[in-house]
Amino acid sequence: MSQEPRSSQPAGALRQLPWKRIAGWSAVVAGAGAVVLLGAAIVGVVAIYPKLPDISELADYRPKLPLRVYTTEGTLIGEFGEERRNLTPFANIPKVMKDAVLAVEDARFYDHGGVDYKGFARAAVASFKGGRKQGASTITMQVARNVYLSSERTLSRKASEIVLAFRLEQQLTKDQILEIYLNQIYLGNRAYGFAAASEAYFGKPLQQVTIAEAAMLAGLPKAPGANNPVANPRRARARQLYVIDRMHETGFITAEQAAEAKKEELHLRDAADPNRLHAEYVAETVRQMMYAQYGDSIYTSGMKVYTSLVAADQAAAYKSLRKGIMDYERRQVYRGPEKFVDLPASGQKEIDEAVDEALAEHPDNGDVISAVVLEASAKEVTVVRANGEAFEISGEGLKPAQSGLAAKAAPNIKIRRGAVIRVAKTPKNTWEITQLPEVEGAFIAMDPRSGAITALVGGFDFGKNKFNHVSQAWRQPGSSFKPFIYSAALEKGFTPATVVNDAPLVFDANANGGQPWDPKNFDGTFEGPMPLRNALMKSKNLVTLRVLQSIGAPYAQDWVTKFGFDKDKHPANLPMGLGAGSVTPMQMAVGYSVFANGGYRVNPYLVTRVTDLKDKVLMETEPPALDESRRAIPARNAFVMESLLQSVVKGGSGFKAYQALKRDDLFGKTGTTNDSFDTWFAGFQPTRVGIAWVGYDTPRQLGVRGETGGSLSLPIWTGYMQSALRGVPVMLPAEPAGVVSIDGEWYFDDFTPGHNVASLGLESVEQPIQPVEVLTGAPIGAPPPPEERNRILDFFR
Repeated sequence: MSQEPRSSQPAGALRQLPWKRIAGWSAVVAGAGAVVLLGAAIVGVVAIYPKLPDISELADYRPKLPLRVYTTEGTLIGEFGEERRNLTPFANIPKVMKDAVLAVEDARFYDHGGVDYKGFARAAVASFKGGRKQGASTITMQVARNVYLSSERTLSRKASEIVLAFRLEQQLTKDQILEIYLNQIYLGNRAYGFAAASEAYFGKPLQQVTIAEAAMLAGLPKAPGANNPVANPRRARARQLYVIDRMHETGFITAEQAAEAKKEELHLRDAADPNRLHAEYVAETVRQMMYAQYGDSIYTSGMKVYTSLVAADQAAAYKSLRKGIMDYERRQVYRGPEKFVDLPASGQKEIDEAVDEALAEHPDNGDVISAVVLEASAKEVTVVRANGEAFEISGEGLKPAQSGLAAKAAPNIKIRRGAVIRVAKTPKNTWEITQLPEVEGAFIAMDPRSGAITALVGGFDFGKNKFNHVSQAWRQPGSSFKPFIYSAALEKGFTPATVVNDAPLVFDANANGGQPWDPKNFDGTFEGPMPLRNALMKSKNLVTLRVLQSIGAPYAQDWVTKFGFDKDKHPANLPMGLGAGSVTPMQMAVGYSVFANGGYRVNPYLVTRVTDLKDKVLMETEPPALDESRRAIPARNAFVMESLLQSVVKGGSGFKAYQALKRDDLFGKTGTTNDSFDTWFAGFQPTRVGIAWVGYDTPRQLGVRGETGGSLSLPIWTGYMQSALRGVPVMLPAEPAGVVSIDGEWYFDDFTPGHNVASLGLESVEQPIQPVEVLTGAPIGAPPPPEERNRILDFFR
């Protein structure tokens, strides 16, 4: 029997032969698949390429940039736009920030061509092993996605992202791509780009960030919501530590630097930071001005507006107005808690949740803090703040709310467990119970030499009431308007030495233009004959009315328009002399500036310069020259009025300002309207005019017994001036031509004793009641017509 020939190959080789064939066929299939995939990719690219956006404009990167408003020194006070962003050139971004981003987002950024294949492989392996999930998108791909593509997760979008990344790498340098990324990426809290995020989270310029701060910021792009250090400090901290480790692993920092960075305590920006500059009313005013001129483009074009605001002055004005209003609140009856909530009897977590829910609807108002009462008795109240801080209030801290702690307190004002109340720190750094004020106030400061507004606070709190009381509130000025009547009288022959009778007057309906009227002085007393200087120091109403009647209300009405007041807001009748017309604090600042600068009318301005995103100047304000074209009143008139207003501060109703500031160059006048509806102090030093007003939006009496300009508005003015005049030398006005000093009193040189109104309203007078030419137009020295003299004498008796 013949045998079959044996194979020359070993038996093992026979067993391997099928696998070689399989492997060969697999290689063929894989190769074919690769060709197919490559073909599909080429077809995909060919299909996608025409639809991709033109990226050439990125060479001149112009993102949406908000309108930014600054003080004169460059302190940011407002930002308006869709995106909070501060475009920062690559060279100005600190190395530590670039390193932190590269370490965690794309360590091989400068090595790959837009797509990191090694990164893809590393991410796939890590995912297969179940380790930390790693992203495979390069910085270039993220720029493509953030600038041009949607956030949807589809293969077509990913393909577009990759193709765009290649195109970006071809047309832009690596530094250009990284610059776009660092300025474009969203980082939470409305911040786009790391410069804006540094301001938002740390309240500091990007150039000043530390390694620890840069690591915290670099951890935000992956999940700006979840890694937000304000909203989720634990996750933000974990992400920060990971970034620091990556910076060390990639060689950007040493082990010692990493250890120090991990130990550094971060200080996040506090929304209620007492050192933050508050100028919301100014920022909003500027926004309205810019919108009126440039339209919607202001929100995206990166326009910068520099104002005349002086940061230190603004801070002083804000602090002083808030303090004045809160001091007033301490003198008012306690109105009770803002709300009552049911707190669980036990369970700290449940109590915390109830407190959080209650205070979410009653946020802190600057330094007026909201809190929930945990325990209350007549001697001690325990409260907890929104941040979890709990503390006790006792002693003096309970006095403002005594009525709410009384045993028989009405339910709506009773301070008890679950009450939502307000607390504030005292000057002694202890806590006291307080309440959000219902009263409003305003303060404006202006340089009388130029009209530059250096400080403006339009109300107690912009978030609570956006109505700008400086420019929009028309209120009665009360006695703070009297200096303008006195100024008119100086032109009619009156002098500071003119004696006028402070005695009762009764006017019938015809004289008053409406109803019978028997005006009184504020204190209800009458002191008889006194010089005009003393009358203004003591703010005597009856003296002012006699003077106004003498010079004529129509004449005075015309005169006050020289100071910027609206004629139709000041009817030509006697109540005008007591400030019964309507003014705004802004108008009062302009009016008192005329006295302060020697008689010139200057218009107030707020915007000094407007630039585009490249700092090209679009508009600039030149301070006006104080030449005769701007003269409103004679220099000698302004000088004598300064002398009178100086007396008010040194020895009259404004004495507390002199007492506090101890300067001779202070001038001003208090103002209190009927029933204490409005209180004012209007005053100046030659470099600063300041106007303080306090009142209710719906006019009503200020306090149970009534407040005055001296008790309520003067302290606000004084508090501001203590800061604004620090280091400013004393400046006394120079004596102008046309005035003479006789026996220590100032006179116009043509209205010296014997040639002026020596007295008015006295039953017996030794000199003529007024110069003949003033009331009759007769030649100098000629007697007035008998009927005119008798009319005047009869009226003022």
